[in-house]
Amino acid sequence: MARLANEAAGRADPAADDDPAAEDGPLHDRVYRALRDALVTGRIVPGRAVTLRGLAQSLGVSPMPVREAIRRVSAEGGLVVGANRRVWVPDMDAVRFDELVRARILLEPEAAVRALPHIDDARLQRLRDIDASIDVALETGDVEAYMAGNHRFHFEIYAAGPSRVLLPLIESLWLQFGPFMRSVYGRLGTAVLIDHHVHALDAIATRDPDRLAEAIRADIMDGMDLIDGSILERRPTLALDRAP
Repeated sequence: MARLANEAAGRADPAADDDPAAEDGPLHDRVYRALRDALVTGRIVPGRAVTLRGLAQSLGVSPMPVREAIRRVSAEGGLVVGANRRVWVPDMDAVRFDELVRARILLEPEAAVRALPHIDDARLQRLRDIDASIDVALETGDVEAYMAGNHRFHFEIYAAGPSRVLLPLIESLWLQFGPFMRSVYGRLGTAVLIDHHVHALDAIATRDPDRLAEAIRADIMDGMDLIDGSILERRPTLALDRAP
């Protein structure tokens, strides 16, 4: 299963996928998680053609579980499946973008505050290690490593006090944002990004819920402020061939 996770991610560092449950469960669930993770962290890039056969080959599985994973991801808003079996990242217009940003600002600071009492010293150290890897990605201009690290940092916090309501909603928002934000960062580079995670780490260390909520809010808004109208008007697509 390590092959599935690493090839789906296209990541150079296999250790980046440290979820102990990553290899648990039926094959179709593992393929679904790999596809979802690739979208969330922007490793499926808008505009880059992807075929069902090619994706299945990269995951080391047959087309059937990939087809099922695409169906599930599309139900969550991460992909659109057309009648001709073409699959693409949904359009990002100004109205949809604004709604997604507002939803993130409402849900993510709340999830972080709820998780704060459950963040122990071991988890705080993991967060510091993740943030250190993000700093390296920013310095080297590695957009994919930055996105993967940013995702891990946020969900390392939220998962400390998992909510059966908030966490799935936040995951869905990231699923819809990932490919689009990958295009933005790829265009502008990492030099324009500000690491607000240090403020979140300080707030966690001092057990300050208000500062933590503000750090998460600032981190979200920093990325959103990079968006301009010309980027929002673009329509990225993924091409998917017919299964054999």
